Amino acid sequence: MVARIVVAAPGSGSGKTTVATGLMAALRGRGHTVAPFKVGPDYIDPGYHTLAAGRPGRNLDPVLVGEHRIAPLFRHGALGADLAVIEGVMGLFDGRIGHHVEAGGFGSTAHVAGLIDAPVLLVVDARGQSTSIAALLHGFRSYRPGVRIAGVVLNQVGSDRHEQVLREACVDVGLPVLGAVRRTVAVDVPSRHLGLIPAAEHGDPATRAVAAMADLVAASVDLDEVVRIAQTASSVDSALWSASDEVEPVAGRPVIAVAGGPAFTFGYAEHTELLRAAGAEVAVVDPLRDEGLPPGTAGLVLPGGFPEAHAEALSANEPLRDAVAALARSGAPVHAECGGLLYLASKLDGHPMCGVLEAEASMTSRLLLGYRDAVALTASVLHPEGARVSGHEFHRTRTLPQHGERPAWVWRDHDGTVHREGFLHGRVHASYLHTHPAGNPAAIRAFIAAAAD
Repeated sequence: MVARIVVAAPGSGSGKTTVATGLMAALRGRGHTVAPFKVGPDYIDPGYHTLAAGRPGRNLDPVLVGEHRIAPLFRHGALGADLAVIEGVMGLFDGRIGHHVEAGGFGSTAHVAGLIDAPVLLVVDARGQSTSIAALLHGFRSYRPGVRIAGVVLNQVGSDRHEQVLREACVDVGLPVLGAVRRTVAVDVPSRHLGLIPAAEHGDPATRAVAAMADLVAASVDLDEVVRIAQTASSVDSALWSASDEVEPVAGRPVIAVAGGPAFTFGYAEHTELLRAAGAEVAVVDPLRDEGLPPGTAGLVLPGGFPEAHAEALSANEPLRDAVAALARSGAPVHAECGGLLYLASKLDGHPMCGVLEAEASMTSRLLLGYRDAVALTASVLHPEGARVSGHEFHRTRTLPQHGERPAWVWRDHDGTVHREGFLHGRVHASYLHTHPAGNPAAIRAFIAAAAD
């Protein structure tokens, strides 16, 4: 099985994205074929991973796909690579609140590291501490002994003397230091209201940022030792995930248009793989540039992204808005998640959108974030009535009304509050809920069957 290493941290903001992305690019520059992964549901970091590794960034999220699929999906994403770098999420043991496994929180970085038997490289923000780092490392290593923390990268190191004291503290707890990144070094990666600006949206500056991360890591981290530790990972006994094993193909090869371009950058690589395996011909449409849907479009997928950052330009493309509305009226299946939902609304921040849904969307200051255990209230082009799906919500916009006469989903909050969300309108399924197609392959086949009908 491929050599592999997980890049984790005590908490968010420690620098693991810079180190993980820099490792991917630096190791690729040394001739390795690197498979990039991200723990959790995040869409943005994998975009930078894709630039760094030259291969699709993929997600490993036990909450969205089930822990039994993690090793098979890892093997699938690592095909043809000799080394995999997996960036963690939040702190090492942070997972879904209220759900725990032996390694820590369910869906945590530690959980995923255990499922693929990978050693962990801990990135520690060393600002404001010296010898105390030994206590922090001792705590992390002893909290769950089954999680193999194999080394440390010191980040935000202030001086030679600071580095010396930190290294001595790490020696005291028996953890090797694989690198030290100085505080004076900065990598400029632009961000906005939901975090980093997606790489596909940011263009050349994103490429330059990844190159800067690679240079920083190559100069600060012992790459040979990283590779040696990655090669200590043992084989994992699991099947190999394959899209063709998950879905039966539908006859007729219906054309499925998938929105892409800078406004719709959120998507999992397995989605298009499953669409094709289910018999679809996948064609990408950029709502910022293309004035019509691909010829013969029989169904439309509108993934998430940042349409709110491009509302004026999306609104100005009236020919495509009209084409999308006409497709929905014709009875063709349409699947929209989060940003896709906003595009189907009548208005987004006052700008006319497709008008498929009788709802207006707008930005707010409130962040809605978290996993949801949702139930399909009625049958749709994706799910039968009563289907249970684990999804993820991540947005600062809202729609008025919050759901249609036929809501797509219902779920209970942590305090028991019942939430109805989403819109079912004809054969349109639109919702804020992000789902992972690998966790719901039957929904993909149902969608393609509806398109071929």
